[in-house]
Amino acid sequence: MKKDDINRRNFLKTLGAGSIVTTAAMYGCKPNNTVSAEGNAIGDIPTDKMTYRTNHITGDVVSLLGYGCMRWPLRTNSNGEEEVDQDAVNELVDYAIAHGVNYFDTAPVYVRGWSEKATGIALKRHPRDSYFIATKMSNHRMADLGLSNEEYYKRSVEMYHNSFKELQVDYLDYYLLHSVGAGDGIPLFNKRFIDNGVLDFMLKEREAGRIRNLGFSFHGDVAVYDHLLNMDIKWDFVQIQLNYQDWKHATGRNVNAEYLHGELVKRNIPAIIMEPLLGGRLARVPAQAQEVMREMHSGDSAAKWAFRYAGTPELVLTVLSGMVYMEHLQENIRTYSPLQLLNETEYEALAEVTDIMMNSEFIQCTDCQYCMPCPYGLNIPKVFGHYNHIISTGYRLKSSKDENYKKARKAFLIGYDRSVPKLRQASHCINCGICKPHCPQSIDIPNEMRRIDLYAEQLKQKIEF
Repeated sequence: MKKDDINRRNFLKTLGAGSIVTTAAMYGCKPNNTVSAEGNAIGDIPTDKMTYRTNHITGDVVSLLGYGCMRWPLRTNSNGEEEVDQDAVNELVDYAIAHGVNYFDTAPVYVRGWSEKATGIALKRHPRDSYFIATKMSNHRMADLGLSNEEYYKRSVEMYHNSFKELQVDYLDYYLLHSVGAGDGIPLFNKRFIDNGVLDFMLKEREAGRIRNLGFSFHGDVAVYDHLLNMDIKWDFVQIQLNYQDWKHATGRNVNAEYLHGELVKRNIPAIIMEPLLGGRLARVPAQAQEVMREMHSGDSAAKWAFRYAGTPELVLTVLSGMVYMEHLQENIRTYSPLQLLNETEYEALAEVTDIMMNSEFIQCTDCQYCMPCPYGLNIPKVFGHYNHIISTGYRLKSSKDENYKKARKAFLIGYDRSVPKLRQASHCINCGICKPHCPQSIDIPNEMRRIDLYAEQLKQKIEF
């Protein structure tokens, strides 16, 4: 496995247009779709213009658009149980590879523990050297189990080996220490990786070639970030949250991306970008922000602006997007085929958009699902997602005397019941607080659920406010 022997761009050219068309036709894709998820014209979806970046440390040629596998589509099986819709996953993966995407990011804890298996099934149908797999040491939830160092090590190594089994591979292209910086910072990092010898184990696995690139993903205490970068370890890459709002105005446990990215540039370490859309919020910006964008580029979606921003900084290797719908995948492929770097005027426009976003009532949820499952059955991300959608469409009422009260009331209540089953809505939150420590954005989830439930009750009962 010589790291510089595999040229992914040449593989895609070798695949040929004939194979691409056949794959698309086989799975019912729309290779020439010209409409974005927002209904904007985006043009044909090219198969040979994807922007690639080279990992200067290992020579990997990586697509700038990376596939985040945190949110695979689900379906209900014959027993009435939810499961991954493997047919849909296969279709999305096939289309992505046919259009130049070659980086797939998963983890043992994604999609209720189903993501690695579903991703492995879909990718196994393609040549192993046509894609990069990234997965993670997601042993953070073991920290509260009172395990000895020996047991913590044993369970972590079992998780590592299970990733090989689920993904059906004999080496991992990119392996991450998952979500470092959470909890009490350095003490938790040491408990997860140092005291039990797990980091030493991963370094040996890299030496053996079973891990080709070793890095970490970061959320939380900046002291942990600095600590890892200053360790006597050669990190092949680092995954950070970067978008135009978080560049200077990160919230919760996140750190300004300007600092995080700058530290990587100093050390010449490639960056993997997560949350380019802040869990979808930057694709659903308020009407005032949309107007700023449209004045400059009338046909471009808010999502396209955000993806161009995330892909522009130096040393960005790939930008992850959790694309559940074909329309989102197609639009993002179009944005990066090829990428048009942002210019200074566009940066100024996004600074104005950021000011608008920071003064809105958005709940800073990124739909990461770390708060799930709720022991009482609530769908927390869906509740927050509906509320944020109402804000982005201008239907969040300030008063019951607002001119558009009837229309906004109908939009909230009908949309709420359609998007979130009644038993999973905010009214059933008992304020247990179990979810709070798991939120990377440090959202006071019970308080926000009460706020949304109060607003919903005001609308249901037609109470004046």
